Amino acid sequence: MSFIEILDGLPLRRSALVQRFEELIAPKSDDALEAMAQTSRALTLQNFGRTMRLFAPLYLSNECINNCRYCGFSRDNPILRVTLDLEEVVAEGQHLAGEGFRQVLLVAGEHPKFVSKNYLAECVRALSEDFSSIAIEVGPMLTEDYAPVVCAGAEGLVVYQETYDRTAYGELHTAGPKRDFNWRLECVERGDDAGFRRLGVGVLFGLAQWQPDAIALAAHLEYLLKRCWQAQISLSLPRLRPAAGGFQPQFSINDRELAQLVCAFRITFPQVGIVLSTRERAPLRDALISLGVTMISAGSHTEPGGYTRQGSEHLHRTVRGRIVPPDFQDGEDELATGQFEISDERSPAEMASVLRRRGFDPIWKDWDQALAGV
Repeated sequence: MSFIEILDGLPLRRSALVQRFEELIAPKSDDALEAMAQTSRALTLQNFGRTMRLFAPLYLSNECINNCRYCGFSRDNPILRVTLDLEEVVAEGQHLAGEGFRQVLLVAGEHPKFVSKNYLAECVRALSEDFSSIAIEVGPMLTEDYAPVVCAGAEGLVVYQETYDRTAYGELHTAGPKRDFNWRLECVERGDDAGFRRLGVGVLFGLAQWQPDAIALAAHLEYLLKRCWQAQISLSLPRLRPAAGGFQPQFSINDRELAQLVCAFRITFPQVGIVLSTRERAPLRDALISLGVTMISAGSHTEPGGYTRQGSEHLHRTVRGRIVPPDFQDGEDELATGQFEISDERSPAEMASVLRRRGFDPIWKDWDQALAGV
């Protein structure tokens, strides 16, 4: 049975594992939540030890052909856009390597004209000397289009469904290939077929009610652990942050509920990685890293060229599909527009110090292709 069939039948049929997860995210007393937290901590230590993987996002392009009402890169937003050339990508990568990172996530809007399989493969190849682990988070592609990116050295693929609510998904994605819900839903499986050894999924909380989305994500994880059994699976639970376009979410998940959700996923999926980004405030991040999180970003920028101000020479705006020169407003920073605002602005070194004070070992590198004979 495909996951499309499982998802569409989820309101009527849920596995025993998903039913258990649903019970864990139901409202809990303080004592019950504390018991969950203790179990979650113990399972995390048992399966991951006192380690925390550190990574950084490297944005390649904010060009996009999709209209997504909540995203700063949305096609109709009059933002400053750029696609970094190879030299600029390398400069950004060298900066991150200088800060200690050996794991990087390449991020781009969906625009085949600018972000093709060949462009991605060239970027991966150029960065492979400095980074032992390279993952991509780009528009969904065919298996055969992923293959050259994998051959170039990428070993991770991240694809968030955003929301598993088909109605909400259709209302939020008004134009572009991202409107195809099923095409995106099956993207992780195509990536697995192409040879990615790490696969990441997630929900963007704020687009629909959080409980049904979390249940659907749990069902997706259960399916992927069986279907993509040779890959390492991770999940991310980002919440909406302010971005260009000014989208106002109608749904929310508070800090207590997010902490409960982390615990619920850890208890249900003891060996699955949980990623926490700089979208969240520093105090909350510090609290969550001891509950079940296994991988975090630090010192992040969500705009192409954000680390070293690369790409400023070819900034532009896109108006009705036409590239036009930028007309800078008074006081406007001459830098490409970011996808969203980050909340935790601590540097990688500061984040590593926080982890050590809390008894964790910051892990900058946990994989090398040379060890696998690749």
